[in-house]
Amino acid sequence: MTYQPFLPEAAAGSISPRHAVVPLRRELKKCRIVSGEVTKVEHARKTVTIQPIDGPSYEMAYDHIIVAPGSVSRTLPIPGLSEIGIGLKTIGEAIYLRNHILDRLDVAAVTPDPEVRKASLNFVFVGGGFAGIEALAEMQDVVADALKYYPELDPKEVHFILVEATNRILPEVGPEMGAYAARQLAARGIDLRLDTFLNSCVDGQIELSDGDSFRAETLVWTAGVKPSPMLQQTDLPLGPRGHVNCLPTLQVATLDGEVLEGAWAAGDCAQVPDLTNPGGWCSPSAQHAVRQAKVLADNIRQVVLGGAPKEYRHKHVGGVAGLGINKGVAHVYGIKVKGYPAWLMHRFYHVSRIPSFNRKVRVLADWVLAFVLKRETVALGQLHAPREEFLEVTPPVAPKPKAEEKSADKVGSSR
Repeated sequence: MTYQPFLPEAAAGSISPRHAVVPLRRELKKCRIVSGEVTKVEHARKTVTIQPIDGPSYEMAYDHIIVAPGSVSRTLPIPGLSEIGIGLKTIGEAIYLRNHILDRLDVAAVTPDPEVRKASLNFVFVGGGFAGIEALAEMQDVVADALKYYPELDPKEVHFILVEATNRILPEVGPEMGAYAARQLAARGIDLRLDTFLNSCVDGQIELSDGDSFRAETLVWTAGVKPSPMLQQTDLPLGPRGHVNCLPTLQVATLDGEVLEGAWAAGDCAQVPDLTNPGGWCSPSAQHAVRQAKVLADNIRQVVLGGAPKEYRHKHVGGVAGLGINKGVAHVYGIKVKGYPAWLMHRFYHVSRIPSFNRKVRVLADWVLAFVLKRETVALGQLHAPREEFLEVTPPVAPKPKAEEKSADKVGSSR
């Protein structure tokens, strides 16, 4: 299980990428872990179809099902986005983003072409929520540290550009703290393009709605999320946005409110009424997901024992966001904090939320080492193409013609 709030820090090298991932087999010792993909859910028959890592698919029956596949990046039909865009929803994407940005510095340092150099040093981030701002701030810190070892590059040549469709960033921490974060990022030289859309990025040619056009070899897309597409392969009732429709008890229900016995959902994939905001839905956040999981587990136990489930009620307490090392903003329980104290709040909130004592200790150890030692500014090699070098030195061998094989067999048998 990936703890997604730590992905920006994993990309920046502030923590080891593997420490943002919780090993389920070790933590859920009394559970049977099935490695595979759910391709179909038929609640009418109470069966799921599983495609394992290897071998044919098969069905598994159940008494209760908890649907919690989370969310995926919400993309738009923008020309070129699928070719060059980088998401930030998985640990693999975080590692790839780090490798890619550091590789761009290497390219810029050696290329004789000024246009390639300029495009390599333009880093575009689309989306001004938690994921986009934290990733942008962390990666700018990484580049600033790495440039100390690139005498060929002038820091003034590096440009980080944020493209945000609305007129503010970090809406989760409120207008005042969001405006403070915007001022801090602008003071660091980050180009904030608010009320601006990405129109096209074909072949790295960035076209913005404000009329600006430039080349960039890095485009990070963090403009929101949508429910996992897996939900479309179920017979569970879905809301207008594609979420599983739920009651406040986290029981799956039809749009008319009829409970589907034995079906439950929580997290980013669930459409759960927000009882503290009548008419609204719980936002897709780690804060709600963690709390919903606890209520859901208690409710299943109550139902199995013949009791009644409780409603999930949690007022959003605010948010904390890191803006790079020693920088942050927070708006929690009406209290507004900024700078170093907010950064500490951000770190200790998330280390308290990541599952397992093992991971808490390892993340804390990573932070201590990062404080004592210099930041690592090295890419992790050809991680996404590990066999490339081996293939280059291994010439292909054509298979023997069948006639030659038969002839060789005859010679062998005659001997």
